[in-house]
Amino acid sequence: MTSENFEEISMKDMMSEIENSMKPIHGGDIIKGEVISVSDSEVLVNIGYISDGIIKREEFSNNEVNLKDTLKAGDKIEVYVVKVRDEEGNVVLSKKKADELKVWRDLEESFKTGATIEVKVNEVTKGGVIAYVKGVRCFIPASHVSNSFVKDLNQFVGKDLVVKVIEFDMEKKRVVLSRKEVERKEVENKKEKLWTSLKKGEKRNGVVSRLAKFGAFVDLGGMDGLIHNSDLSWKRVNHPSEVVKEGDKVEVYVIDFDKDKGRISLGLKDIQGDPWNNVARKHKANDILDGTVVRLLDFGAFVEIEPGVEGLVHVTQITDENITKPSQILKVGDRVKVKILEVNAEEKKMALSIKEAENKTTEEIEKYSDKDEGNYLFADLFKDLKF
Repeated sequence: MTSENFEEISMKDMMSEIENSMKPIHGGDIIKGEVISVSDSEVLVNIGYISDGIIKREEFSNNEVNLKDTLKAGDKIEVYVVKVRDEEGNVVLSKKKADELKVWRDLEESFKTGATIEVKVNEVTKGGVIAYVKGVRCFIPASHVSNSFVKDLNQFVGKDLVVKVIEFDMEKKRVVLSRKEVERKEVENKKEKLWTSLKKGEKRNGVVSRLAKFGAFVDLGGMDGLIHNSDLSWKRVNHPSEVVKEGDKVEVYVIDFDKDKGRISLGLKDIQGDPWNNVARKHKANDILDGTVVRLLDFGAFVEIEPGVEGLVHVTQITDENITKPSQILKVGDRVKVKILEVNAEEKKMALSIKEAENKTTEEIEKYSDKDEGNYLFADLFKDLKF
């Protein structure tokens, strides 16, 4: 064997050894590399293999970029192996395919684990909206854009949404996202946090979310509580719109709550400001007062003598005439004089009489008219009376 043959065999053995010592690569692999040099048309990459890899400009990105402005020698990048050897023995690489495949793998991982991702809505399409995740087109059905009803999908264009992958098919290039699933979870977490922190009698800040005939619903931050009409004000409230409107920020009291039934009872009126607290001191039996008829029932009429304080005039105490219903004599809004028959401040009850107040007034008039100086006294008393 000549020295030349020996050297040739030794070189082949050495190359084979080097090649065998290198980590094998295959088409379709995603590997890491280090940029060796950058030109206007390609990037040379050291991938730890016997041959360096080359990224052509068209395989670098889906967007038009200046390679020299984007990369420099020493940069670490991930690349996709297109071909292990081309005609010149170089490894053909693609960065854009590596980026795309990595996105698909990340989306698949999110789908499997239930992890959320953030996307920007780009456009409205039939049945929903389109968002892109690093170049991958994803679909969000209209029913999954929000946990609430959405009338106009255009309001979401350009907005960033935190979503969950609910369908994934890499072969068909199909990815379906949902914002609704994320919002549902957020609501559940807020509700649980709210339930564990609620205390009876405490004050909470909220926003009036909805009005109903019987009261106002207030969003406490994850769940609605109800302020019944009777707890909106110490005055009689026929409809919550008399006191609040949707969107109002309010401070409320937690009256009671039941987690099992999902109910929270709230109050807007200040418990310490109950006008009945001072009724016993301010009013007593036989007092004659002015009042307003606020409600009529078959058995009597409720008359408000001051804001939040009402008394009942039984139908037999309205007039000496024979009537069967208060509505035969009275209507809501009438101003009347009443006499207090009985006061029970603890039970917040007061018995009143219109006819005795009128009889008392008549007695006073007759008493003064019998006196010698009755003419001018009668006139003075009469001018202050309201019938």
